[in-house]
Amino acid sequence: MSNVTTVYQVTGMSCGHCEGAVAGEISGIDGVVSVQAASDTGKVTVTSERPLDESAVRAAVDEAGYELAGQA
Repeated sequence: MSNVTTVYQVTGMSCGHCEGAVAGEISGIDGVVSVQAASDTGKVTVTSERPLDESAVRAAVDEAGYELAGQA
């Protein structure tokens, strides 16, 4: 089975530290293979073994101190 890639829009990221905080929290979700966060666009690209529950992604982004605007 192939991995699923989903792009989310996150508001409030402004630097590399922000990217790391968001990526670190999302990486902790079960099934996540990789996370690429870009503060310049606010886009977070998540590759996972299966589609993720958006509420889990929202909780992870909240934990990092940012806001999930939804899928980009």
